[in-house]
Amino acid sequence: MSIIVKWIKRLSVFLLVSGLLGVGSIIALYFYIKPDLPDVTTLRTVQLQTPMKVFSQDGKLISQFGEKRRIPIEVDNVPPLMIKAFLATEDNRFYSHPGIDPIGIIRAATVMIMTGERKQGASTITQQVARNFFLTREKTFIRKIKEIFLAWHIEQNLSKDEILTLYLNKIPLGYRSFGIGAAAQVYYGKALNELTLAQMAIIAGLPKAPSALNPIRSPQRAKARRHVVLLRMLDEQYITKAQFDEANNAPITAKYHGAEIELSAPYLAEMVRSEIIQRYGEDKAYSQGLNVYTTVQSERQTAATNALINNLLNYDLRHGYRGPLGQAWTNDDVLSNEDILLLLKDKPSYKPLEPAVITAVAGQTAEALMANGEQVTVSWDGLKWARPFISDKKQGPAPQTAVEIVNAGDIVLLRPYTATKQPATTTQTAQWMLGQIPDASSAFIAIDNNDGAIEALVGGFNYQQSKFNRVTQAERQIGSNIKPFVYSAGLAQGATLATLINDAPINQLDKRAGTAWRPKNSPPTYNGPTRFRLGLAQSKNVMSVRVFRQVGLNNAINYMTRFGFEKAKLPRDESLSLGSASLTPLEVAVAFATFANGGFKVDSYFIDRIENVDGEIIYQSTPKQACLECEKQIALGTDNPEYWLDLEGDALAKCDIAAYGSLQLAPRIITEQNAFLMREVMASVIWGGGSWRHKTGWNGTGWRAAAALKRHDIGGKTGTTNEAKDAWFSGFNPDLSATSWIGFDDHSRELGRVSRNINLDKYQISGGEAGAKTAQPAWIEFMQQALKGVPERPSVLPDNIVQVRIDRESGLLTHKSDFTARFEYFVKGTEPTEYVNNQDAGSSFDEIDNINESSEAAAESLDDLF
Repeated sequence: MSIIVKWIKRLSVFLLVSGLLGVGSIIALYFYIKPDLPDVTTLRTVQLQTPMKVFSQDGKLISQFGEKRRIPIEVDNVPPLMIKAFLATEDNRFYSHPGIDPIGIIRAATVMIMTGERKQGASTITQQVARNFFLTREKTFIRKIKEIFLAWHIEQNLSKDEILTLYLNKIPLGYRSFGIGAAAQVYYGKALNELTLAQMAIIAGLPKAPSALNPIRSPQRAKARRHVVLLRMLDEQYITKAQFDEANNAPITAKYHGAEIELSAPYLAEMVRSEIIQRYGEDKAYSQGLNVYTTVQSERQTAATNALINNLLNYDLRHGYRGPLGQAWTNDDVLSNEDILLLLKDKPSYKPLEPAVITAVAGQTAEALMANGEQVTVSWDGLKWARPFISDKKQGPAPQTAVEIVNAGDIVLLRPYTATKQPATTTQTAQWMLGQIPDASSAFIAIDNNDGAIEALVGGFNYQQSKFNRVTQAERQIGSNIKPFVYSAGLAQGATLATLINDAPINQLDKRAGTAWRPKNSPPTYNGPTRFRLGLAQSKNVMSVRVFRQVGLNNAINYMTRFGFEKAKLPRDESLSLGSASLTPLEVAVAFATFANGGFKVDSYFIDRIENVDGEIIYQSTPKQACLECEKQIALGTDNPEYWLDLEGDALAKCDIAAYGSLQLAPRIITEQNAFLMREVMASVIWGGGSWRHKTGWNGTGWRAAAALKRHDIGGKTGTTNEAKDAWFSGFNPDLSATSWIGFDDHSRELGRVSRNINLDKYQISGGEAGAKTAQPAWIEFMQQALKGVPERPSVLPDNIVQVRIDRESGLLTHKSDFTARFEYFVKGTEPTEYVNNQDAGSSFDEIDNINESSEAAAESLDDLF
């Protein structure tokens, strides 16, 4: 017995000494590696790497930029079952251990000793947080020791809920998703509270091996792992047997979901990305969770996108069909539906165009298989437009049968369309039309006249097809869109809307070149002395040249630079009066806003504010405002914004004085009276004038907008360049200016001509392409949506504007009140003083015979400018 006691004492001493040596070794090891341990208190202020998000003004997600997808969440907002799924699988004693789980370590060691394999992990959630934030994933002894000590430190400094929150937000879960919020979006396109138990279990099973257990890449492995997670939850009595069975038998429904884009504005998103990188650098831009709110309004952006796409497709349709994308088969080697779907899988779609293969053709219909497996019928209404494309100026004969257009095996693009002639109360049925990617390009930009905020921007047909932003990067000849600035300069030098300008051919000899410059009207008709108003409204080229001559080359160029046009971009010859300058659509839209806002120069901008990840505003735009009432109060010596608000109320609300604290007034560049008169003239571009009953009526070049919009608070100007290589329409209402451009990226191509297609209705566009036919339809469609529900604003006469009755032919005063007369606006003191019966009276610009040498050298190629 004494021997047994003796050995027990020896064993106890041995164990005590071993324990003390073990504890001492751990303490020594701790102090050895302590200098290398990071400060875990930084976890309290850790900045999770979160992508930048870009939103519209009204909060619609436009885009997301960043390497890692993450949607930060608080543990209180996580469904309890999801937390239990993670705890049951990863660390069931999380809320009871001090950061290290001895039981888990002993269990894992026992399994490894018995099987020789590492089948169970021993890392707690706290240890995983330590590893994810501070350590690498290398499998070394020293890394594991550091992980244990860090876990213990973390438990001393953070609460269990804080640790769990970090874990659920940081953990990698595959497909560049980090954290459960991002995983729910990536795999299911849902918020956390929308997930089913089966979907929660899939996500909870991912931390072990996100790539191998991924439900998209490896659905069978994911299903097996889900079974393990659900079984652990059942063992811990977190779920019932019925819940287990339902979730365990649920199908794997995961599929990849990109960022939940709510608004298509990719060209704007790229502008934002570039701007934010320039401001903050790539690291902060892509990882600090910045939320950038742009100035675009979602409804207007959607309207602009649809208007541009529809207009381009319609232009392309009337010029003819260029044939299929390729052949799925030839001769009798017909592919099965399965093989067709495999073929279409890699074919890109350019909304609204979708790839398909024609499977059968009979009579005036064709059958097609879409990439999504849908079998569709393309009726004659969707085919009959497709006469052959021969050139930009020539189309082949109209087809009579479907086989003249498509054949079985053709790989084509189809687009949905809706029958538009049904009564509004009936259910409209979507049908399919043969389509093709347009060869031509386009741009559309709309800005707020009051401060320059970009409200809609579309840089091309499809961003994936071409990332070139034609709104800001394409400098194209402006054509007759330049004429309002020429005429505005003429008004500034004393002309009036009743001034007579000689609408007669010009034949100016260039003595040095031995050639003559002969600018022509389009169409080439001339009316002799014609009033200023009609000259611009009907886009008379020779009248623009004569106004330009009266203003003078240097004066005209200097005047145009007020509107933001760079002097270097303005040719120093008379061709400038017909639009030989090359400008971007954005520059043009901003310039037109000056006429609409009463004469102020606003600067375009597209970022309203930037918020950090906590929702704090770190940048707020403070644009300069075009505000007539504010200007008047300043002129009166009253510069207290609060007083202005009390005095004027609603009139000043648009200036956002309260928001900015003090007003930043945009600079005035033309007089209020000049801007008003130009708005009047550009209203005539749309509404025309005269008396149709008495056969004196006339249309402006933008007449199509009158019937479509049916409102008088709009104005604009068409523009077509030489050989119709560029077509423009720029126009406005009191609050919104928009510019539409269309042309080919290849500057050598013309927009061309189209003949009538006998298969189409009488409303089809035919003849030469031009600003009114080719660019204006997009502007009209946009304005129809943008101004829906916006009350028409009556015109308000500025101070010093008077209205007198003039004779339509001579521009002089008249006593008549019939169709030969009209009321016209004048700056007070410039109205005519003589009546039409006086033979010697007149109000006209004198023709300048001696022009400077640079004007004489204008190119002969400008004959066809519109």
